[in-house]
Amino acid sequence: MGLDGIFSSERGRRVHCAVNLDTKTDLSLETIDAALDRARDRGEIVELYAHSPGRTVKPEVIEHVLAGAAERGLAPVTYADFANGEARAPGLALSFDDSSVRAWSDTLPLFARYGARVTFFISRYEIFYDEEKALVTGLAAAGHDIEPHSVNHENAPEYVEKHGLGAYLRDDVWPSIDALEADGHPVHAFAYPFGARTTEIDDAIRQRVPVLRSVEFSYSGIVSPCPE
Repeated sequence: MGLDGIFSSERGRRVHCAVNLDTKTDLSLETIDAALDRARDRGEIVELYAHSPGRTVKPEVIEHVLAGAAERGLAPVTYADFANGEARAPGLALSFDDSSVRAWSDTLPLFARYGARVTFFISRYEIFYDEEKALVTGLAAAGHDIEPHSVNHENAPEYVEKHGLGAYLRDDVWPSIDALEADGHPVHAFAYPFGARTTEIDDAIRQRVPVLRSVEFSYSGIVSPCPE
C-alpha cells in the first residue's frame, strides 16, 4: 500500500490519517493485508476507519482486519492512546465515524473476540435519544474510545471560508466536545468530516484537543487532505 500517511509511530504526531474500509472504496483484502504486514515489519501503527458495520462495510471485512491484526501481533490502539502517549507499535488504530451506534453496539461481540479496542468518532451526539446515549455509554464501558466528529458534519475549510474560523469552532466543533464531556466522556481527539482540514483549523482545534484525525484517500486522481 502506497498510502504512507496512514502509518504512524507511537508518539509525536498531531494530525493522523486513516484510510476508508467501506465497500465503496473497493479496497481489496490483499491491500489490507499488505498494510498490516507493513505495520508488523516496520514497527508502525496502521490507521483504518469505516462507518456502519453491515451497511457501509461488510462485517467480514472488519473481522478480516481484526483477525489479521491479531495474527501479526498488532496491538489495539485508540486515539486516546495517541494523545496520552500510550500507543504501542506495531499496532492497529481502527475507528468508526458518524452515528451508527446501534450497529456499533451489535458489533461489540466481534471486537471482544479479538481483544480489539477501537475509537468511535461521533457526530450529531447532541440530538441523540437517551437510548442512543446509553449505547454510547455501553461502548465506553466495553473499553472503547469515544471522541467527537462535529455537530453537523460540515466540511471545515468550506465552512470557514463562508462563515469564518470562529463560527466553525462555535457551531460545529466546541459543542461536539462539550456534549460528550458533559456526559462523562473525556475528549482526546477530533476527527474531521471528510478529512477536510487546514493548518489554521488544526492549530485552533488543538487549543482543546491534542490529536486530530484526517484521512488519506485511496482513490486515484484525488488529492488527500492528509498533511505531508
